[in-house]
Amino acid sequence: MFKFSAHEYPYASQRQSVFAKRGMVAASQPLAAEAGIEIMRRGGNAIDAAIATAAALTVVEPTGCGIGGDAFALVWTQNKLHGLNANGAAPQGLSIEAVKAAGHEKMPLHGWTPVTVPGCPSAWAELSKRFGRLPFADLLQPAISLARDGFPVSPVVALQWQAALDDFTPDRDEVLDSWFETFLIDGRAPRAGEMFRNPAQARTLSELAATECESLYRGPLAQRLDAHSRATGGYLRASDLQDYRAQWVDPIKVNYRGVDVWEIPPSGQGLVALMTLKILEGFDFDHRDSQQTWHRQLEAMKLAYSDGLHYITDPEHMRVAVDDLLSDHYCAHRRGQIGEQAVAPQPGDPHASGTVYLATADAEGNMVSFIQSNYHGFGSGVVLPDSGIALQNRGEEFSLDPAHSNCLAPGKKTFHTIIPGFLSKDGVAMGPFGVMGGYMQPQGHVQMVMNLVDFGLNPQAALDAPRWQWLGGLKVGIEQSASRDMAAALARRGHEVQVACDLTSYGRGQIILRDPETGVLCGGTEPRTDAHIAVY
Repeated sequence: MFKFSAHEYPYASQRQSVFAKRGMVAASQPLAAEAGIEIMRRGGNAIDAAIATAAALTVVEPTGCGIGGDAFALVWTQNKLHGLNANGAAPQGLSIEAVKAAGHEKMPLHGWTPVTVPGCPSAWAELSKRFGRLPFADLLQPAISLARDGFPVSPVVALQWQAALDDFTPDRDEVLDSWFETFLIDGRAPRAGEMFRNPAQARTLSELAATECESLYRGPLAQRLDAHSRATGGYLRASDLQDYRAQWVDPIKVNYRGVDVWEIPPSGQGLVALMTLKILEGFDFDHRDSQQTWHRQLEAMKLAYSDGLHYITDPEHMRVAVDDLLSDHYCAHRRGQIGEQAVAPQPGDPHASGTVYLATADAEGNMVSFIQSNYHGFGSGVVLPDSGIALQNRGEEFSLDPAHSNCLAPGKKTFHTIIPGFLSKDGVAMGPFGVMGGYMQPQGHVQMVMNLVDFGLNPQAALDAPRWQWLGGLKVGIEQSASRDMAAALARRGHEVQVACDLTSYGRGQIILRDPETGVLCGGTEPRTDAHIAVY
């Protein structure tokens, strides 16, 4: 093992935007990006590459995603944008009454209670069936090899792995035992540069590859999950899995200063980003790093987020229409509530007037914006023994208040944090973008769009720029690379400013833009993680 620290960088570093013509994959982990570009070199398109990259990320970045998580995608092909929602629902046996009877006053973070149906493998299969070129089984081979033969753990993933161990240890019981047996080396988290192998996950991925993921929903893996859930007090059943398929949906958009900004519709929180941009469009911005710019961005985000957290849920249970929240009249009303001082936001009434991300592109013009997540790190801590399948804890987002829009109900989909983004102009694709990281995601989307559209930054500079985030109430966080003058100015306006040393909570993004005249691709990748752009 090398003697240097993989976590110490005493000198400023700078990445450059990456250009390519035939293909590009931008992802948060180098081995996953290379898995995608390998598939493209074999004749696969951007959709095939996205699936291969996503599958590989479940192996090399299990701290952010897994086979047992959810996924969303925006796919540009043949001059049209398509949306895919692979958000799993609550099991039919899970209800407010059942959770309270188990002694919980709110949804717990660990164990079986927050586990919802995994949507991620269904997303891979649906993408391949509709838009893929190579056989599905070929797309998972790089991930299978990485799991079977092992891979050196990258630095940020190693830090997050240790954080997950620290998080799970106080709650360890028989339900979480399989996580400790599957994802540790001699009882500890793997270190940066250390090889990690997951032969059980390799076998599971092979089974998914051979069955086009049917085994997880209507086959042997579903039966194993059912049996394990019953034996350990879980709510998930084979019938919950059998009824599930990812859904194709129509993306939603706003036109921001001539650029169409696209998001997945609710229950995703992409609507929050669109509402924020709609509010901000009524202001003029001369300089990115002025206190006025940051103040207005933060105030607009707070207003949009308070609405999003109040109204967004499973679209079948939404009490407010998307069009009402994005209406000119309502957004102008919210814009008028932004003054010179910070205020604690409250949800409005529109009737009276809130992970891993990857982007791919190929020479034919196909482009994919893809995101998948287990929600909190490894998820619930529940792992199907001898499978490598870590189950998400997305259900923790549900409210146990029956009056809340996002209250728990059997078979209901919860408010969802993970969101892919896409840009187009005059009906021509500009490209995919995204920023992973829980409630940071719409905040990152707004900052990326404004960096590109308002301030003319290239993709890499747009990702490098210091970020802010609203932390609730009057609390806001800013990165330590922002100026001291900025922190002081925001504080004078009434913001309760926290300067962050740990940058992982400020999102990890990727951007690919395509020149419509030459077809040349330009990509930027996240400097706050182990990110990489693979080109062809």
